[in-house]
Amino acid sequence: MSADLPRLGSATGRWILLATILGSSVASLDATVVNIALPRIGESLDTDVAGLQWTLNGYTLTLASFILLGGSLGDRLGRRKVFVWGVIGFALASVLCGAAVNIEMLVVARILQGVAGALLTPGSLALISSSIDQRDQGAAIGLWSGFGGVAGALGPFLGGWLIELAGWQSIFLINVPLAAVVVLVTLRHVPESHDPNASARLDVPGAAVVAVALGALTFGLIDAMPLLVVVGLLLLTVFVVIEMRSDHPLVPPSLFASRVFTAANLVTLAVYAALGGVFFLLVMQLQLVAKYTPLMSGVATVPVTLIMLSLSAPAGRWAQVHGARIPMTVGPLLAALGLILLLRIGPDTTYLTDVLPGVLVFGLGLSVLVAPLTGAVLGAVPASEAGIASGVNNAVARTAQLLAVAALPGLAGISGSLSDPVEFDRGFGVAIWICVGLLVTGALIAAVLLRVPRHAARLDNVDCMPQCGMTGPALAPLHKTE
Repeated sequence: MSADLPRLGSATGRWILLATILGSSVASLDATVVNIALPRIGESLDTDVAGLQWTLNGYTLTLASFILLGGSLGDRLGRRKVFVWGVIGFALASVLCGAAVNIEMLVVARILQGVAGALLTPGSLALISSSIDQRDQGAAIGLWSGFGGVAGALGPFLGGWLIELAGWQSIFLINVPLAAVVVLVTLRHVPESHDPNASARLDVPGAAVVAVALGALTFGLIDAMPLLVVVGLLLLTVFVVIEMRSDHPLVPPSLFASRVFTAANLVTLAVYAALGGVFFLLVMQLQLVAKYTPLMSGVATVPVTLIMLSLSAPAGRWAQVHGARIPMTVGPLLAALGLILLLRIGPDTTYLTDVLPGVLVFGLGLSVLVAPLTGAVLGAVPASEAGIASGVNNAVARTAQLLAVAALPGLAGISGSLSDPVEFDRGFGVAIWICVGLLVTGALIAAVLLRVPRHAARLDNVDCMPQCGMTGPALAPLHKTE
């Protein structure tokens, strides 16, 4: 069947690559750039920290809840069809975001944007795997990953510039022309594909229960309502029971029979909770306390992406030979050291001495960690289960970020208005130490639970390539094809 698919060097192959790169970039850029816009959104819509938490978490909530269901829908109904639905939905929700006149309207629009993202995100790489000749899939995925990394590096610069030039609304409205190009190219040049082995049934009850559970947890943590937190935890227990009894589970319990898979996801939970908290608060600290402009604050974090683009692939190749335990232990510790250095950010911050050293060490730690983490997840399961394994790992990461953004401001004493930089600065310091603790916890989990024979934490059938998994680990299997 592969012989009937276009080669990467053909015109059709290049169009397919363009559609998938632009499609994934629309979602990933939006997730990155919104953080930069938060202080301006708070000022424009007269909202407090809770409103900004919901601005991020409205999107992450529905994305984390439905991303596995979105991938399953694509396998059954058609990957191109669901991908196009997601792109169109994302564009329409982006228009609603840009037109928001109050924080409630923006949060609703972000919730809808997350639903669309759950349809769009899984389909991007799946289209390459199903639409490009098998002999060229490794190169195509490498280009997709590389260009996605470049987009991630340019995103903070472009987003900061747009915010200063045309207001925070522009970061949402810019999605519309990009989405139009993606839809046009996809409909004209990307063939439809299905998974003939996919189950005819979908785990809709599981998806619904986990969405309500995460919603209750998020609401309870942001608004300090312990009863809702308890309800959310009980519903997560119900979700586990549903998955154990289902013959078509959203999250197959058998995956967690692997000690490596379980350990890697526990590391993911701790590390990505820290990342969610850091990227939510760091840009606001730069703008509210250090008085950076949106453009300056965006550019300040670009070295993290550049370092990850340069070093993630070598780190992944090292882990293929030596195992994932050492980089998954050392990486979080380096990232924690970088956060401690970032505690120097304050009212009289100098970028070269107070920001850049911490950003560089933090980026180095993530570079050491991310590719080996993906390798450990995919290498812990049979090749036939790599897709669902990576999807579960990605959902765990996004859930961790969701809960961290909901809980961290309250734990750190950051609440109410954004007009008091002294209070925010004090809370930022507390929050950073909590994130340091999470990273150290991730390192300890890796050091203790990844004590397995070397081959169990290796991934010999996966191509290592640049990864910038700051919003979530790799979503799809990156396996060699013969």
